[in-house]
Amino acid sequence: MLISVYIPFLVTAALAVLAPPVAHRLPPRPAALALACAALVTAAGWAGSLALLAFTGVAQIPQIAEEGRWSVSALRSQDPVYAVVAAVSTLVLAVCVFSLGVAAVRQGRHLLRARRECAELPGDTELAVLDDDVPLAFALPGAPGRIVVSRGMLCRLGDAERAALLAHERAHLRGRHHVFQSVWRLTAAVNPLLRPVAVAGNFVLERWADEEAAERVGDRTVVAHAVGRAALASAGASRPAALAATGGVVPQRVRALLAPPPARRSLPLLAGGLLLAVCCASLANATSDSDRMLDSAQWALCRAHADTTTAAAPTDHDDAPRHGPDGCRAVPDHPEHGERHF
Repeated sequence: MLISVYIPFLVTAALAVLAPPVAHRLPPRPAALALACAALVTAAGWAGSLALLAFTGVAQIPQIAEEGRWSVSALRSQDPVYAVVAAVSTLVLAVCVFSLGVAAVRQGRHLLRARRECAELPGDTELAVLDDDVPLAFALPGAPGRIVVSRGMLCRLGDAERAALLAHERAHLRGRHHVFQSVWRLTAAVNPLLRPVAVAGNFVLERWADEEAAERVGDRTVVAHAVGRAALASAGASRPAALAATGGVVPQRVRALLAPPPARRSLPLLAGGLLLAVCCASLANATSDSDRMLDSAQWALCRAHADTTTAAAPTDHDDAPRHGPDGCRAVPDHPEHGERHF
């Protein structure tokens, strides 16, 4: 536990630095899936490590130890974590939980507002055209969701570019990209180090929709022109809360569309998977060590009560099993079997 409990922190920091630039060079669909998986695993590892570190301090509170029936002195003698580290971990974990609750409420309100706007849009088809000169184009998640385009945006695009724009927004709905956004927002709320991953994820989603639109239209240049013209037309009028063709870093998206499709690369994904496996294994090992440490502290309390009982009322049967208070299991003859070594 002395080392393994800190490894998820190191893995999170490494992925926060390395994942965004690597994701920009990968095909967007597998990159989005990898970023979502990395965010979930590292956020869980971050919270789990904080919880283990915090518990080492909380478990030494006499009232908690009495409820758990373990020895405070035995736990303190085996605990490799400084009290200040446990206290800071408890505070950080509390802030993370509060931040997650706030982010979850905001995300829930955002999705409910999107569904309500879907229901209020005119017509009952997937496409809703607004009679508005302001150039707008975005996708609203819902069941199944709607594509919203204003008359002002359609007037600024040619026929092929309109098809590319609609294919882009349809890709957002078909890929359920709002679920990816929710994952990144919630995990970034738990762990602020994952904010660069969330930013990179939003860019990858736009690239994912761009690539699908290019496949549908059959011309990458047309999609690049559509993205560029839509971004110029809707400058200052886009909706940042929605999935829009004008989202992300538009110049980078246009350059990517004017270049050949990104090649498939398995090495970065394998390396990222290895890091996530190390994170999970380290957290499991730290959890196992913590559990053994508690077992040892419980044995110590049982032994102390057994020794007190034996001294007060000796018995003629030396091989009789000794029990602690409240149904403690028999104390082993060899104390090292129940102790934890770090």
